[in-house]
Amino acid sequence: MNAAEKGELYARIFRKVGVLLGKEEIPRALKELDEGMKIAEKNGDSKMAARFAQEIAKISKTAQPAK
Repeated sequence: MNAAEKGELYARIFRKVGVLLGKEEIPRALKELDEGMKIAEKNGDSKMAARFAQEIAKISKTAQPAK
């Protein structure tokens, strides 16, 4: 997979996550991000894997009910 194909794949995942978040489907969005992170790790893209992990943490934190 070349760089352009990887970029397209990651962009597609982030767009899908955006749609899911817009529909308030948080668990599905987190699942997509997790799958994206695994794909990035498999492809040796540590920076992209870290980006997916950051998004997972951010969404997980905001999805928690305030105490």
